[in-house]
Parts: sequence; C-alpha cells; structure tokens
Amino acid sequence: MSDEDIILDAVDKFLARDVKPFARTLELADEYPHEIVEKMRELGLFGATIGTQYGGLGLSASTYAKIVERVAAVWMSVSGIFNSHLIMCAAIERFATEALKEHYLPRMATGELRGGIALTEPDCGTDLQAIRTRAVRDGDDYVINGTKQWITNSVEGNVLAVLVKTDWQVEPRHRGMSLLVVEKSSGYRAHKLAKLGYKGVDTGEVQFDEVRVPIANLIGEAEGRGLQQILAGLALGRINVAARGVGVASAALDASLAYAQIRETFGQPIGQHQAIQIKLADMATRVEASRLLTGRAAEAYDRGERCDLEAGMAKLFATESAMENSAEALRIHGAYGYSPDNEVERYYRDAPLLVVGEGTNELQRIIIARQLLERSEV
Repeated sequence: MSDEDIILDAVDKFLARDVKPFARTLELADEYPHEIVEKMRELGLFGATIGTQYGGLGLSASTYAKIVERVAAVWMSVSGIFNSHLIMCAAIERFATEALKEHYLPRMATGELRGGIALTEPDCGTDLQAIRTRAVRDGDDYVINGTKQWITNSVEGNVLAVLVKTDWQVEPRHRGMSLLVVEKSSGYRAHKLAKLGYKGVDTGEVQFDEVRVPIANLIGEAEGRGLQQILAGLALGRINVAARGVGVASAALDASLAYAQIRETFGQPIGQHQAIQIKLADMATRVEASRLLTGRAAEAYDRGERCDLEAGMAKLFATESAMENSAEALRIHGAYGYSPDNEVERYYRDAPLLVVGEGTNELQRIIIARQLLERSEV
C-alpha cells in the first residue's frame, strides 16, 4: 500500500468506528462532538497540511481532498472543524515570521490549539474590504474592537486569524487590512449561532471589545497585506469545500441507489422505473465530474500554481452537485427522505451551506470569468 492508501484506510476506519454510529444523534441534538475531535487529534487531522518541520503530516492537497470527501460523506460538520483550522495554519505557514510559525504551528498541528478564520461581519461577507473591525496600535500592542459573524471554531476553539482594518483611510481599501493571530485568552467573546444545517460544529458571533494582542502577532512583517494573505489561504479552503460537495453528493447517490433497490411500486423495485434511472444517472455523473474537478484543483495547488480558476470551478460545480443530488435523493425517498430518521434529510439541510461558504457561487462565477479573460489575453 502507498502512504496515501494507508492514511485513507485509517480515516475510513476512524469514520466507521468513531463517527458514523454517533453522527445522527449528535447532529439532531446540535451537540459539539468532543470525543470525535479528540480522535481527530490522535489521527493527526489538525496537522494534515502543516509541514512536517512543525509537527504536521505535510499532506498534499490531493490527499487532503480525498480525506475531506470521505469525512463529508459520513458527517459534513466534522470536516468543517479542521478546514477552518487548516486555512488559518496555511496563512501562518506561508506568510508569518519564523518566530510566529514556531510559536503556533506545532501546537496547532497537535490540535492543542484549534483555530479558525474570522473574516465575515454582520454587514459584510463577500465584500471583505467593507469590514469595520479595527486594530489600533498602542505601544507594543494592537487594540481590537469590532464584531465577526459565522465564525467556525470560535466557541469551542481557542485561537483565530482575524482580518482587521489597521488603516481605515487608505485607498484602495485592501491596503489598510491586516491579519492578526488572536488567542481566546486575550479576551474575545463568542456565542453559538443557530443554523439550518451544518450542526454540531460551532459557528459563532465573536465580539472584540478592547482586546489587546502583541504587535508580534501580525501575520507578515508589515501591515496592509491581510486580504491577500487570507485569499491565498482560501484557495485551500475552496478545494476543501469542493471535496465536501463531492462527499455529500456521493452520500446522496449511495443512499438513493440502496433505496431504489428495496423500495417497490407497481410490483417492482423503483430502480427499474426509467424516471428513477434518469435521476440516478445524472446524480452519478455529477459525482464523477465533481471529483475530477476537485482533483484537478488540488493538483494545481500542489504544484504551487495560482489556482483560483480551478478551485473556483471545482467549488462551484461540486457544491451545486451536492444541492442537486440531495434534492433528488429526497424525491427518490419520498416521505422517508423528509424524516429526520433518514440521513437524506441531513444532506438536504447541509448542502446549502456549501454554495454560500468560502465565497458564494455567484462570486465563484465572477472569479472564473475574470480568470478566463485574463488567461486568454492576446
């Protein structure tokens, strides 16, 4: 077996033993999966893409995407716990000073510190340049004031990469934005928000009220690069979300295939009816196309290439496939699919997050078009 096969086999065993038997109960109760998180720490998932020199596994994006697909097919919320964490780690590893890397990455690789990215605010999401959270220099510290919203790992985690305005007068606006590492012990407060799906994982509103952090916690050696730094990290995040889409779309297909062979109408399994066969064929094609697009984006990322076009295409298609497949699965299951006793109902609630998270699919279309135009200039 290859190293990748060994890792994926370990993930499959972890999912079968420690996640699948408990996912439905925890999800319906919207209960944070503490024991599953501890198992993920033991498995090394919090250090999946962190370099080995900092104690991580140093996995490629291609292997990481395959892990995420598997996890999301069993319980999508679990994949979010280490996705936001690893986006933060990627920003630190790519742009922070060596001192900051050595201070945070080894503890983040073990899951001792569990992080997330604090970008979105009550009045801005896609337009990140409109953020209002400010960080003002005061001696050897920054003092942060503002509110962030829909932040994964903000309640149960203990550190965030926070996008702030360090200069609110400069134009263009992105030149006034910086990225700071802020530990919960510094004093930010977070409370959990209710959601349609994506339950179990903590998604919170975070309040910064005169929160002080050392100037040394600035990612990078100068202010004004925060937006570019976090956008670079979001490429990995979009590959993750695309892989989640593959996982949900695949799970919806598998559930539908199984049900179509046992549910009978008019004296035969519904899988023998052409109307159902057409749905199954389209669902399977979406899964395969999504998996190929996601793999292509991950390979570009691994080569060190700019991959916002590839990641955008993968994210767009795979997440829309998750939406379509979950809806078709519910139709195939009929009333049973509408019941919380059936996992198809969860897929139907989880999928909408994917089309709005890590940049809406409307934004992805704009990114794709602009990249196509830029790459085709003559």
